[in-house]
Amino acid sequence: MASSSAAANLEDVPSVDLMTELLRRFKCSSKPDKRLILIGPPGSGKGTQSPIIKDEYCLCHLATGDMLRAAVAAKTPLGIKAKEAMDAGQLVSDDLVVGIIDEAIKKPSCQKGFILDGFPRTVVQAEKLDEMLEKKGVKVDKVLNFAIDDAILEERITGRWIHPSSGRTYHTKFAPPRVPGVDDVTGEPLIQRKDDTSAVLKSRLEAFHKQTEPVIDYYSKKGIVANLAAKKPPKEVTAEVEKVLSS
Repeated sequence: MASSSAAANLEDVPSVDLMTELLRRFKCSSKPDKRLILIGPPGSGKGTQSPIIKDEYCLCHLATGDMLRAAVAAKTPLGIKAKEAMDAGQLVSDDLVVGIIDEAIKKPSCQKGFILDGFPRTVVQAEKLDEMLEKKGVKVDKVLNFAIDDAILEERITGRWIHPSSGRTYHTKFAPPRVPGVDDVTGEPLIQRKDDTSAVLKSRLEAFHKQTEPVIDYYSKKGIVANLAAKKPPKEVTAEVEKVLSS
């Protein structure tokens, strides 16, 4: 039944969209499969690079937080279990998250592989992920480590200011407003997100180093970690990523 309703839905899709998608799939069919993990502290540029990598290599982007919320909203069996844990104020178990990743990578959009962002955060999660992939006869190909000094991150992040109603963003050093603290267009005051203060950043970075550095060691032993100089401008980081992934 599902396939006939899907076919009916396709009838309503404009031809240009169908052709674009067919061309995309055709172009993608010759791309090598890639299963990638992106690791890096907040502000290291993962969010800038992942859409570029996703499009270039025809991968699906798996952000575990979004996937959990989607599974809960869709009331999938795993989503129901995850909601029970959240409602009870507990952390969602590693097995559940790996199960949700397992479900997600069956989708056609993940056929050529995936980018995992925000997971694994611990060595135990990395081991469980490897186990699950091994059962499918695949493995993680590369771990892209967005390496950057904490001091540079502090400058990047604590310099960010935002105009709340329009979402326009400024940076005291890299993209300052014409008048300090004021939006160029409306003249209204700019605010700083509460996550962008140095105190919050410091605790996030401490947690990141404590939890995630062992994960980098775990994958380094497998010889699949590529260290990127994440302090470079985005275009240079993109070029570095392309070099790593084409080798």
